[in-house]
Amino acid sequence: MKETLRRVGAALAQLLKGAGLALVSYLYLALVLFTAVVTLLVVGAAVLPETVRLLRRTAGYKRRLVGGWTGRPVPEAYLPLTGDVRERVRTALTDPGTWRDLRWLAVHFVHALLLLYVALPLALLGLLVDGVWCGLARRPAVLLPLVTRLADLDAAWSRALLTAPPEARRGAALAERVEELTVTRAGAVAAHGAELRRIERDLHDGTQARLVALSMRVGLARRAYDTDPDAARRLLDDAQDQAEEALAELRHVVRGIHPPILTDRGLLGAVRALAAGSGLDVTVAADGVEDPAGAAVRAPAAVEAAAYFVVAEALTNAAKHSGAGRAAVELSRADAVLSISVRDEGRGGADESGGSGLLGMRRRVAALDGTVRVSSPAGGPTVIDVELPCAW
Repeated sequence: MKETLRRVGAALAQLLKGAGLALVSYLYLALVLFTAVVTLLVVGAAVLPETVRLLRRTAGYKRRLVGGWTGRPVPEAYLPLTGDVRERVRTALTDPGTWRDLRWLAVHFVHALLLLYVALPLALLGLLVDGVWCGLARRPAVLLPLVTRLADLDAAWSRALLTAPPEARRGAALAERVEELTVTRAGAVAAHGAELRRIERDLHDGTQARLVALSMRVGLARRAYDTDPDAARRLLDDAQDQAEEALAELRHVVRGIHPPILTDRGLLGAVRALAAGSGLDVTVAADGVEDPAGAAVRAPAAVEAAAYFVVAEALTNAAKHSGAGRAAVELSRADAVLSISVRDEGRGGADESGGSGLLGMRRRVAALDGTVRVSSPAGGPTVIDVELPCAW
């Protein structure tokens, strides 16, 4: 009996939520009419996409209610409302999901209130009858379970009205994927542009300046060679120093493009080198990135480079900003995914907008269709988790 009463209470709560949503739907119908009028007048066309967004959120709330009640999610499919006003209006009007939600809105306004009006007196009558019946027959009557069936009926009707057909889900998923790829492509282009500007700046301010100084010293040495051999020798010594410094600058630039240590030692060896030179007490753990003989299992070069820069940026941030003395790096491979986790025990509060390099990291990873998750509450710790899809 207790379980029956609990189930009935949950069913009543479900129906009450549906009825409350129906009352909101009544107000929303008025908003739809207002939107239709101002859209026809053109001056209020921008209102239409925002009204459709609100409609999607309303239908989404009902989907979550139905999914929570039945234990099975209700699939949705919408075309993304992006672009200028004209594109958003066109998408809102041509998206089948808009008309599917409007149909549900109109029907739900009627059936949600109707089912609640039936369920409330039925529940009260059921409590009275079941109380007497249980006292005589020692088992519950059948009236109370009818209330739960009304909630099941409400969920079934809403599911039928809100479920997108498979072809619509495929189309919406494709549109969402195209939008995601457009964003990641823009991020990759931005990251590439920033990298080119960095290389140009390093070459201009470093290597080029040293080569100019080298050329001047060689010229002066050539002029002084016949009249002052000692001065010429000193100038040539300076020129040799300038040449070595220029080579060091070039090596620095090359390491920024693709670190040679990745080619020589593989990702795990390169990460261990980063840990050793970070200035922190860093532990490195690896799972699945070496074969049983201890040899590195190589990922594609682009993936290794992205993983290397993620670890380098994270450890640099930890050393500069976190105040931590310790950090941990974990590399793992599962199926076709390389996972990187960098954790420091610092003060936390990492902010992507604060110039910490996290935005560049996110763009570099997104260009390879990877994901970045940053957890950095005030007081720490800061944890950066990255997943990079790759073929091994």
